[in-house]
Formats: sequence, C-alpha cells, structure tokens
Amino acid sequence: MREPTVGSVMTSPVITVPPATPYKDVVALLAGKRISAVPVVDEHGRPLGVVSEADALAKQEFHGGADPVPWWPRRWARWHKASGATAADLMTSPALTIGADEPVTQAARRLAGKRVRRLFVVGTDGAVTGVVSRHDVLTTFLRADDEIRTDVEENVLRRGMWVIPGTVTVAVTDGVVTLDGALDHRSAVQVAERLTQAVTGVVGVHNNLSYDIDDTAAAGL
Repeated sequence: MREPTVGSVMTSPVITVPPATPYKDVVALLAGKRISAVPVVDEHGRPLGVVSEADALAKQEFHGGADPVPWWPRRWARWHKASGATAADLMTSPALTIGADEPVTQAARRLAGKRVRRLFVVGTDGAVTGVVSRHDVLTTFLRADDEIRTDVEENVLRRGMWVIPGTVTVAVTDGVVTLDGALDHRSAVQVAERLTQAVTGVVGVHNNLSYDIDDTAAAGL
C-alpha cells in the first residue's frame, strides 16, 4: 500500500515575496489573496522565513513600536517586529518545510508537533514549490468509500496477506471499514485490522473476523 505524498495534496504554485517587500505590500497581499501567511524567499526561491497575519499584527499591537519594551521575554520578538518596515523585519525564521515526496502522515505529525497551520513544500533544489496545510491533510479522509473498499480488498487482503477472495467481506460506510469472515489464525486477524486502519481515508475499523487458532497466546501478543 502506497501512502499519498505531500506533493499529491499540496497547493501549488505558492505566492512568495522577497525580503525587501514593504510592510504595506505584504499586508495587501495577505488580504487580497485571502491567505494567512506568505513565505519570504531568496533570489533562488529558497525560503528564508514566513510572514503570517500574526507577525503583521504586531505593528498594531505595540503601536508601531512606540509602546514600552514588554517585560516578558517571550514578547520581545513581537515588539521588535512592530517597527518592521519590510518582510525581512516581520518574518519568523526559519520557515518550516517538508519535501514533496514525503508521506502525508509525516506532514500531519509535523503540523501537530510544531503546532502550526502550514508547511512549505520544497523541491530537491530547496526552492518552494507549494504549501500543505491542515486542511489539505484532512482532505485525505474525504476519499470515496468504494475506493477504500477496493484498496482494502486488493492491497491489504489479496496482495498484502494473500487471503483468498471471498474469505473476508469488506464494507465501508463514511470511511469506517467493517471486516466480516474468518481467518485461520488470530495473528492474521490482528494484522488485517492494523493494515486496514493504515489505508488512506480510513476513519475506523470494525473487526468482526473470527479465527480457528489462537497463535498469539504463547507469544503474549
């Protein structure tokens, strides 16, 4: 079973700005294109950082830097951004990136682990080629039930486990897979459930498979 790659769900092309882009132009771009962030890139298209709406809001938050320096160290960086005049002044660096050939699961883990809304996708030359967001990752769960059922039947049961067609019945409703039938060993029942859960678009698995031999007791599985 081949998992979808970041490149298959990312949005491309992606809007970028050079470091010298004036503050007002960055804000106009965010508002005009209705995007929440824009990567700042060098002359080769490689990411230097990212300017988000939150970065741009620092100017309003601290009145352009006229407010006193905050006593809380974590707010110092935002206070300094308040007086920024260009994308280079505003950006958060480094930009979080991911390769187009990496699996969507890796993107999900990085998005969750870093608590960010988006990752910028880079090619082999390091240049930005797209952007993958939480929304893009979640669209994998919109896969059609018929496609999921075929994937489970063909790639999990027949090719992955060499199960004779008809031995296991697969039904899918709203991404939830139900497995009915019987296999020889309990370990095979467990493998069938684990592999099915890993299929793209699967929301959950109802495992109703029975077995003749419990080969897991001695192994403590």
